[in-house]
Amino acid sequence: MHDVIDMNAPVEVRSRETVYRGAIFSVEDMTIALRTRDGGTVDIRRQVLRHAPCVVMLVHDETSDRYLVEREYRVGSDRFAYGIPAGLMDDGEDPRSAALRELAEETGVVPDGDDALTIDHVGDYYSSEGMTDELAHIMVMHLRRYTTVPRHLDADEHVDTTWVGWDELLALPVTASNSIIAIQHERIRRMNES
Repeated sequence: MHDVIDMNAPVEVRSRETVYRGAIFSVEDMTIALRTRDGGTVDIRRQVLRHAPCVVMLVHDETSDRYLVEREYRVGSDRFAYGIPAGLMDDGEDPRSAALRELAEETGVVPDGDDALTIDHVGDYYSSEGMTDELAHIMVMHLRRYTTVPRHLDADEHVDTTWVGWDELLALPVTASNSIIAIQHERIRRMNES
């Protein structure tokens, strides 16, 4: 059937209904019409998890050459997982501002001014474009100077954070795809510098 679909034609949303609304995401059931090459349509049904965009940051302390890692319970994998700082963007917030806010809230790390920080924008990637509209803004933050302030975690957030060396970071069982993208980007940067 794929050869009859006109993949350059716009699709038509025939119906959409929110079938679940939770604290962090909602689920929408949709019927979508795909145009065929002969001018007809083929209806498909999809469910999409609607989720706010997020920021994901690999944080590098240039002075000590260490990286900030986190560990917290993740319901999707049903385990206490290793990862890197991340969080949801607020309405109207740009990725840089969201990343700095989330970094301070989750870890207590605050750069000592704009000249104390360089951000490598890795890219903007969908977590799983076949089932969610969550767009992850992934970056590597290189800190030259920073201060530590009290963390401001949500009531149901329980996050351990620590600084680790590069080899220790690579040895951790990090499995979140957005974290892996950031780590691989940093691996390429480090290889190019050697």
